[in-house]
Amino acid sequence: MILYRKTPQLRIRRAAAPEPPYWAATTIAPYGSRRATPIAIDYLDLRATAAEKLEVTVCDRIDLPARIDHPVLIEATGNVETVFGRGAEIASAIPDAMLLTSGDIHNTVSTASGVAIPVIFPLTTNLETLAEIAAKAKEQGATFLASFAVELDATAKNVLATDDETYETLFHANLDPIHTATERHIAALAAEHGMADFIVPPKWEERSNWNAAIALTLAASRMIAMEHDLELAGTLARSARIVAELDKPIARIAEAASLSIIDALDDASVDILTEWIESGRATFLERIDEMWRLRRDHGVDPSDREIE
Repeated sequence: MILYRKTPQLRIRRAAAPEPPYWAATTIAPYGSRRATPIAIDYLDLRATAAEKLEVTVCDRIDLPARIDHPVLIEATGNVETVFGRGAEIASAIPDAMLLTSGDIHNTVSTASGVAIPVIFPLTTNLETLAEIAAKAKEQGATFLASFAVELDATAKNVLATDDETYETLFHANLDPIHTATERHIAALAAEHGMADFIVPPKWEERSNWNAAIALTLAASRMIAMEHDLELAGTLARSARIVAELDKPIARIAEAASLSIIDALDDASVDILTEWIESGRATFLERIDEMWRLRRDHGVDPSDREIE
């Protein structure tokens, strides 16, 4: 059972630097975080819980703040958006915002330009299911197929534990390797279908400080997940925050002089960002992306693949 209760204020979050998976500077949510049964996914905190009854708050009035930093995410997933349409109302006032809604494809969420899969064992870790989602996303014209892991609390695990083996995995196994391997598999599927493998924010083609910080953070987060050169990953993550908080555009700095004049910026980040500003790509970032894209059935003969 779901009950709706009106509340006078929007939920608004601001970020000083981009964070995966949405990369938003401002996040606006017109509804409470838990809004589905039996499992409710908080798409901002990336955590799933379970409940038989829920009280979902709905913003009564859309009063947007005077300051809205871009890119903007409007989180309006679930049936509550179908009923009240607050997310669409906000999106009409902020045309270039990312409106996140429950996807037409089962077990996904979507924006106007792409599809994202919340990785939850065992709901969205089956290889056949993932292949079907990738194919449907491509058919619908998605420009990206992304993913993000969702943490499960004990109540959600209880709902998902439909047999002894699944119960054992959910409560006694480390789910992180399963989730990471699945995210890498989804990235490989995205590349195979000609889609980006991360949530692409609006105006991604611009050489802005925020986009530069996204590029560094994306690489750093993937390196950490793969446990690859963790020291450099930490350095790139720190550089991303420095770039995001700069007052002057890095493209203008690079044009006038060199990014090396930014004292706090390390040499590796200077080289990566200089190439990225000049061409829109960086060899190092592309190498990390290629490492990240790894099918879970890599090295298995197609005729011998088992559906996991």
